[in-house]
Amino acid sequence: MSIRCLIVDDEPMARKGIKEYIADIPFLELAGECDSPLKAMEILQSQQIDLLFLDVQMPRMTGIEFLRSLPQPPLVIFTTAYPEHAVESFELNVLDYLLKPIAFERFTKAVLKAKAYVDLLGKQNPSYFFIKCDNRLEKINSQDILFAEALQNYVAIHTTARKFMTYLTFKAVEDHLSSEQFIKVHKSFIVAVDKIDSIEGNELRIGQHRIPVSRSLKDEVMGKLLHNRFLKR
Repeated sequence: MSIRCLIVDDEPMARKGIKEYIADIPFLELAGECDSPLKAMEILQSQQIDLLFLDVQMPRMTGIEFLRSLPQPPLVIFTTAYPEHAVESFELNVLDYLLKPIAFERFTKAVLKAKAYVDLLGKQNPSYFFIKCDNRLEKINSQDILFAEALQNYVAIHTTARKFMTYLTFKAVEDHLSSEQFIKVHKSFIVAVDKIDSIEGNELRIGQHRIPVSRSLKDEVMGKLLHNRFLKR
């Protein structure tokens, strides 16, 4: 399972160094880089990010202030030249604290922590779960899910057998589903990758259902769906 990373640092050379390290770690995937927390916020809202490499001292908003503002942050590794923030960072459940200049050996140790955490979380996701639906608990097998759809205060889970309506947040469903088997294609839709029948323009087809793909997510979606699976002359 690859870990999608975002670099947030106002120093171009610092971003360049971390990018080069990420390229040398097989299980890391660079999702993007930005020079400010405000730009990072836009990316976090439109893409799945598993791990932040976050600088502490940045103009207008520090990395610590930015992290405190996130309701459900991804895993975070601080990258900074200032050791005095270490205690505060660990109070925020930061995974690690890397001091610049960052040695590759130390970087590797930090990202192996991230991998161990992600692997453990994946093992904790069972192949089925229960939701409350029509005053009873319904068992949902993950392999039977076609897609999940956000509908105001409810989520509709479409399976091979039927549709289930449950009073849940879309985020709760998204967090439970494996990122290897499911992909968010729109702010209101998560689909099972192996259930997609065809792709046409900005739509996916699953049986008789047509699922929109948002413009902000299209490149990511197409990259994941077609990677090493698109045959052409």
